[in-house]
Amino acid sequence: METGQSAHTTAVWPWISTVARLGLAAVWLVAGGLKVGDLAESGRAVNAYEIFPYDVAKVIGAAQPFLEIALGLLLLVGLAVRLSAAISAGLLLIFIAGITYAWVQGLQIDCGCFSSGGALGAGESPEYTLDIVRDVGFLLLAGILLWKPRTRFSIDGVLMGEE
Repeated sequence: METGQSAHTTAVWPWISTVARLGLAAVWLVAGGLKVGDLAESGRAVNAYEIFPYDVAKVIGAAQPFLEIALGLLLLVGLAVRLSAAISAGLLLIFIAGITYAWVQGLQIDCGCFSSGGALGAGESPEYTLDIVRDVGFLLLAGILLWKPRTRFSIDGVLMGEE
């Protein structure tokens, strides 16, 4: 039998996870939606990191918006929440590593997370600290969903008989 505090905590977590799920869904849908209209530009943004050969960067840049949109849609409807959160966490760790790499290499680029990315213009400075802090925040949302994937208004909940 649950105590009052324990029952309250048990009842609150699905709502906290729901906010995390919908927040992370919005992140992926906006990020992917801003890039999907110009896949060549997305490829150039990946190429700006100078990690991969240009042809590989083009492929990654073309695939990335569709992966982001797919993750956003899965999280929006609440299907395969833990798997989507795990893939999100992995992707965010890759993004943080890429931004850190660009910073360490002294590259003057926009991360391309929510923009066309690429080399910065004269007089512009990269905002790597802000980009990393933002992505760590998104990683926290993914972590909440990995730990507590049960959410309200989700297909997972319907399939599990919880809704």
